Amino acid sequence: MKKIFVYTTLILTAFSCRKDNYEAPSSMLSGHITYQGVPVNVSSKDVTFELWEPGWGKNGAINVAVNEDGSYSALLFNGNYKLIIPPSQGPFRSITDAETKSDTMLLTINGSREMDIEVMPYYMIRDAKMELSGTTAVNSSCRLEKIITDANARNVESVFLYLNQTSFVDATNYIARSSLSGGDITDPANVHLSVNIPDVISGTGITGDQDYVFARIGVKISGVEDLLFSEVQQINLK
Repeated sequence: MKKIFVYTTLILTAFSCRKDNYEAPSSMLSGHITYQGVPVNVSSKDVTFELWEPGWGKNGAINVAVNEDGSYSALLFNGNYKLIIPPSQGPFRSITDAETKSDTMLLTINGSREMDIEVMPYYMIRDAKMELSGTTAVNSSCRLEKIITDANARNVESVFLYLNQTSFVDATNYIARSSLSGGDITDPANVHLSVNIPDVISGTGITGDQDYVFARIGVKISGVEDLLFSEVQQINLK
């Protein structure tokens, strides 16, 4: 029994050494989620896509998080991968790949590579503008362009204007917000919202200690969990 234990320990130790001696991944895959070359802005880290590497006996995918500006990056080993955006991810639909005739994209990694991933968003936020109104509020305007108009089309449930002290601005990172119901939008080409700037947030005076805030428009689409966003804009208060 002692000999078996020793042999087993030696085998496990050798396996562990070989595993530890594997080279770390060194190829960077990066780019943006885009529509016609324009980045699709989302909530930070809430939207992901999957990379599958066939042939290694792995049961799980590599999940790649999308940043708030639509950018992504993943450090990978060289090899062949399958890229899949799960149907539940993002305020958009996948585009059928010409090679696979499905929503699966094949890609080869052999050194660092930049690649944008084209999708079909339900809407795009166009001409987003946010500006200070007096000293107490931020006004915004934008145009909502409906991209998907076939049987997969969806309505706008709500539009939001968010403010935050940092550049991370979304439905879970804000100090103030206002909203407009989709049913109250009379002209999608001319959507306006206004939100008051809080005087005090957690004991810190916004107008006294920080002379700027960050603003962002978000759109909730009916039946879609992830919001669509405009770019983040810094609003100077003084």
